[in-house]
Amino acid sequence: MEIRTLAEDLGFPEGPVALADGSVLLVEIFAGTLTRVSPDGTKTIVARPGGGPNGAALGPDGKCYICNNGGFRWHIEGSHWRPLMQADDYSGGRIERIDLETGVVECLYRAAGEVPLKGPNDLVFDAQGGFYFSDLGKVRTREMDRGAVYYAKADGSFITEVAFPMITPNGVGLSPDEKTLYVAETESARLWAFDIVEPGVVNKQPWPSPHGGRLVAGVGGFQRFDSLALDADGRICVATLVNGGITVISPDGRHVEHHPMPDLMTTNICFGWA
Repeated sequence: MEIRTLAEDLGFPEGPVALADGSVLLVEIFAGTLTRVSPDGTKTIVARPGGGPNGAALGPDGKCYICNNGGFRWHIEGSHWRPLMQADDYSGGRIERIDLETGVVECLYRAAGEVPLKGPNDLVFDAQGGFYFSDLGKVRTREMDRGAVYYAKADGSFITEVAFPMITPNGVGLSPDEKTLYVAETESARLWAFDIVEPGVVNKQPWPSPHGGRLVAGVGGFQRFDSLALDADGRICVATLVNGGITVISPDGRHVEHHPMPDLMTTNICFGWA
């Protein structure tokens, strides 16, 4: 596998989005920015939403939608940066929309009904223009939130809970036919699937499934799942922490392979333009 470094000195990059012009949008969680990296490696700050911008995706209106986790407390050791827990200046979880031309940041959602968003992490749009997103929750010194998955409309008019409770739900993705929602759990290193009935509604499996999903795969050893993307064949490619690399899983879970990367904190993946 050939690897080429496009840009360095980024403040914990996440949420890559490949653009048609060859550039890549990404968030810098530590810096609190949405940044564009040009094909020649030039970095341009598009917006400064602050907090903890995490996942990113382009919406049907051409604007960038951000999962903002509200901020982390960080551990920095040499060149290694690790988010630890809820920031001292935590500003609350939210979903934001950013105009790529002006950099204007709008807040679309801070809660689903009476339930506040704690740590939105990753999102994926469907063909109807709505999006699924994970809320990983926040970790504090002696406690942590139970996570959830939500579905929302891009105009800010509707949000609903899809699955709860989950153990740190992180990456989310849709099968090519959009009949299946995949969710990766960080701490359990498990990949779950939810069969979609209609946008925002899934067919939930009975107990002992804790949240209605069906288990696709779980991997052994000390590793953690982060964000994910699906390839053209429908395989789920999960960025994997600690055992740094990309774990590729077939939709039926029978085939699991790991592609190592030089970074133990491999956090996200996106596919570019051919």
